[in-house]
Amino acid sequence: MAKHVRLVPPGPEYKEAYLEFYREWVDSGEDIVPWVVEKDPSDFAAMLHFLEENRLGRGLPEGWVANSTFWLVTEDGQVVGAVNIRHTLTERGLLVSGHIGYGIRPAARRKGYATELLKQALVKARELGINKVLVLCDTVNTGSAKTIANNGGVEDKPYTEGDGNVIRRFWIES
Repeated sequence: MAKHVRLVPPGPEYKEAYLEFYREWVDSGEDIVPWVVEKDPSDFAAMLHFLEENRLGRGLPEGWVANSTFWLVTEDGQVVGAVNIRHTLTERGLLVSGHIGYGIRPAARRKGYATELLKQALVKARELGINKVLVLCDTVNTGSAKTIANNGGVEDKPYTEGDGNVIRRFWIES
């Protein structure tokens, strides 16, 4: 199903495809993940600059770490997913964010894209020097837990947030 997709760095050549991806997600009313997809792309060049600055670790808010974003693109140029890879982890990152956050647009789910996106993201993580990757999901997100397990995730102790939400934590050798 998810054959012939690849992770690409964000670029101007994907503007229309990305805007369609973003609009679908906003229109769905669902939570948008990873966090970088929430960034308003109406000034597309500014958004690309923001992502590049994050990759380089420049101008980050206190407590943030350098992070790289990639888009999952189909053979015909459609953006179906996004992933954000944190280059290092803070103490808080060990509990609530992990190294990799990813998401698939609503219309493209249940087609194998998430498993393929995470598989390719693990290669990118290795290229960034991250050999043991932490990937998290809420306990209610059984689809994400399955995706992580399909990519070799070994479950660690969960973390319970102050509001009672339980986060499952998985380690993957990249």
